[in-house]
Amino acid sequence: MRATILYGPTDVRSETIDDPQIERPTDAIIRLSATCVCGSDLWNYRGIQDTPQPTPFGHEYCGIVEEVGSEVRNIKPGQFVIGSFFASDNTCPNCEAGYQSSCVHRELVRGAQAELMRVPLADGTLVATPEVPDAKYIPSLLAASDVLGTGWFAAVAANVQPGQTVAVVGDGAVGLLGVLSAAQLGATRIIAMSRHESRQKLAQEFGATDIVAERGDDGVASIKEMTGGIGADAVLECVGTSDSMQQAIGSIRPGGFIGYVGVPHGVNVDFQQTFFAHAGLLGGPAPVRRFLPDLIDLILHDKIDPGKVFDLELPLDQVAEGYAAMDERRAIKTLLRP
Repeated sequence: MRATILYGPTDVRSETIDDPQIERPTDAIIRLSATCVCGSDLWNYRGIQDTPQPTPFGHEYCGIVEEVGSEVRNIKPGQFVIGSFFASDNTCPNCEAGYQSSCVHRELVRGAQAELMRVPLADGTLVATPEVPDAKYIPSLLAASDVLGTGWFAAVAANVQPGQTVAVVGDGAVGLLGVLSAAQLGATRIIAMSRHESRQKLAQEFGATDIVAERGDDGVASIKEMTGGIGADAVLECVGTSDSMQQAIGSIRPGGFIGYVGVPHGVNVDFQQTFFAHAGLLGGPAPVRRFLPDLIDLILHDKIDPGKVFDLELPLDQVAEGYAAMDERRAIKTLLRP
């Protein structure tokens, strides 16, 4: 099969490798209908995060089940399924509490930028649609496997409530879908922090009512000015740098909550600042599996269209261009067709 292999910084290739096989009785093999490049993949692509090379890459996926292990009971060949970037049994205490990305048996899913992939713990990880969906829904269902679920978790972790003012730090796919999520949860004022016109426009399509182009102290000052000097009721931090976290902390009102889902890189939080700000913090790897059934239902009933975040579509063998386009900010998010 064709698969994406990362060899080192900016060196990503499409190669032919052996097809995956059932390794454990709880596995499933799926044929990918679509996959994509994640913003978090760029940390490895840029060499900021070390990765053993060569490494099969990709962790966002949806497709048709081809084969299941002998202990898989709920997932069947022929079903269309969506899964999370962490495999989980969905039965342990952490899963039952809604944190499947901290499952006691969790496994990081890799190798999704390919024609076929092996999914561990299939019964607990994969969610099947009622029937094979129309092709028009594939981009949105693919988005549900990570960026939509992560943006949704950011909004839930920030305790977004109807009628609130929400600020979203980050205008990548997760931040944009954080805007959509906040709107779905009833926020009436959503401030998207973005300096890029195409992303500003999509944020507004997803429900943003205001745009702040400034960053750092100037960005915080704009949020404070727009909220009468108080700050936002909730802030979604969707980047993962010290600057973005400081911007989130500076923008929150006393008693407000910050949902942080940007994978941290060099983040140093001033807990004295958060202490005196009365800021609540909740985040981490999104428990996408918790939200998948509801997100799938919203998509298939045409309530949301998160697939709009894909502004570049390429065949799988052009994956290198997909990475380069996102790295150079020529694309928000690249969809790959095997």
